[in-house]
Amino acid sequence: MATQYVFFSGKGGVGKTSMACTQAVRFADEGKKTLIVTTDPASNLEDVFEHVIGHHITKIQSVTNLWAMEIDPDKSTQEYINKAMQPIRAAFPPQIVRVMEEQMSGPCTAEVAAFDRFTDFLEAPTVDETVFDVIIFDTAPTGHTIRLLELPAEWSQSIDAASAGSGQTCLGPAAAIQEAKHKYERALAAMRDVKQTVFVFVLHPEAISIKESLRAITELSKLGISNYRLIINNIIPPEAAKNDLFAARAEMQAIYLKQIATDLPYPSQKMTMLSGEIKGMERLRQVAKIFFDGNSAFKTFEAEKVEPQASMMSTPQKDILAKILPNGHRRTLFFAGKGGVGKTIASCITAVWLARQGYKTLLLTTDPAAHLGDVLDTPVGDEIAPVPGQSQLWAVKIDPKAAAETYRDRILEDARQRGRSESSIATMEEELNSPCTEEMAAFDKFIEYASQDEWQAVVFDTAPTGHTLRLLELPVDWSKQLDVKIFASVDTSAADDVAKQRFEKVIEMMRDPEQSTFSFVMYPEATPMMEAWRAARELGTVGINAGLVVANMVIPTEQANTDFTFTRRTMQEKYLNEISTLFHLPMVQIPLLPQEIKGLKMLAELGDQIYSPN
Repeated sequence: MATQYVFFSGKGGVGKTSMACTQAVRFADEGKKTLIVTTDPASNLEDVFEHVIGHHITKIQSVTNLWAMEIDPDKSTQEYINKAMQPIRAAFPPQIVRVMEEQMSGPCTAEVAAFDRFTDFLEAPTVDETVFDVIIFDTAPTGHTIRLLELPAEWSQSIDAASAGSGQTCLGPAAAIQEAKHKYERALAAMRDVKQTVFVFVLHPEAISIKESLRAITELSKLGISNYRLIINNIIPPEAAKNDLFAARAEMQAIYLKQIATDLPYPSQKMTMLSGEIKGMERLRQVAKIFFDGNSAFKTFEAEKVEPQASMMSTPQKDILAKILPNGHRRTLFFAGKGGVGKTIASCITAVWLARQGYKTLLLTTDPAAHLGDVLDTPVGDEIAPVPGQSQLWAVKIDPKAAAETYRDRILEDARQRGRSESSIATMEEELNSPCTEEMAAFDKFIEYASQDEWQAVVFDTAPTGHTLRLLELPVDWSKQLDVKIFASVDTSAADDVAKQRFEKVIEMMRDPEQSTFSFVMYPEATPMMEAWRAARELGTVGINAGLVVANMVIPTEQANTDFTFTRRTMQEKYLNEISTLFHLPMVQIPLLPQEIKGLKMLAELGDQIYSPN
């Protein structure tokens, strides 16, 4: 029987990894040889399994029939370059090989390399002669997953066009990656096969989560993928609804459950909210009994025993405001963190509050799954526009496809103005038609806004952690690549010099804590806390230090008045203290509310509560 493929996808923070791991453990316990692979650069498999994994297929020792792997973007890039360059090294002199290797060392290659490694698992991989019955993919948040799944078709077109023209792609010679083209086509065929592959969307009964799932299914359907299932996660259980806060949220969920039944008519299962974290094999098996066997969560799930904290860390208000307010020059604020932890909410609250203090503020997102408009409750377009109802506030979203068109036209027009030959322009156009251009263009647009002097405050709602880090490291990587291109091609050197100067100015701004504040948003739970910590350390390697932490969905102390809410609040207190100890940074706390955070009125009230308490 052919290997079965199960993709877990959905908005960040909805529990994809927990549910994917639960499914993997259940398959393995049923005797199926199961491999779980994550394509998320900010992977949490190790945290959930409590087992060292890494960039190789690893046997999970405590579970018969279970293996796991976390695809490492840096390692997969090097593997890809080595494979693509092997025939080149035999045919060309060392100096040419060196230039070509440098040209393949940019972030463009990293995206395709990760996908190349991922498609290896759609070709019936084995380990120690073990053939897997099931391969589960725990994917990155939706926008980036769709970007990956679009790649086979786009790269096939790009390789075909390059073969007919100069024979070059931004990944090197087309001839060297023809084999990859055929592999990508086979991968897409496997994903389209309804007998072999199923896409499981994990979502919460909330407006943004539903919208994200609908958008993703629409995009996947365009690729000919059609086999979908739903897991509606985080359903508030009866024992939690005895509390006023959770009772109100349960009423909100009931409305969205009806919407899901109407708008997403696919086979679905529900999973209850639990009183504690899902970590380790014992709890994963407890979750499997609840989810697959219908056992009572109240009787089955055993939350970790946490002693109430003797004291709670608190941050002086002046320390928080020192990181938020412009201090004589512009303040640029970046909100980063694991997908779905509330970066958009934190950035909207902060931007509205700054505007209400009289600062001319620009709010923008670089996240492919942009939700600024949903939280502001007003449309946000691709051009900077004032936010109706809030003076001093403007907003914009960077659409990678729209940005790519503008970027492509600008580069080619610049080349024509400089009198480049038609053959040079044709070669540049081929390179600019590659899928990589979208990422470069989105970053170029980011640089454009970051370089503007008219704003007193600029607030960035960034993409989820791993992708944000790659975006922020991009100018450093591209500067290296530009040096090689200047050496290799006089035609592009002038344009590259201008771009490089702009990039370096913005990098300098990012590294200056007087001008920029990087804020990491997280739930007070182990997985998002550790992911934020790893991301903060990686940022430090490029000279950018975190300046603020934001704990979201904190249960108010007065709401810890039932066994369920007391257990969850006690767990949160433990992690609030750990976050404070781990980061040594000022901490902002956003409370869990009875309803979704939406609209200027609610954002203004929260801003006053957080930044201007009485």
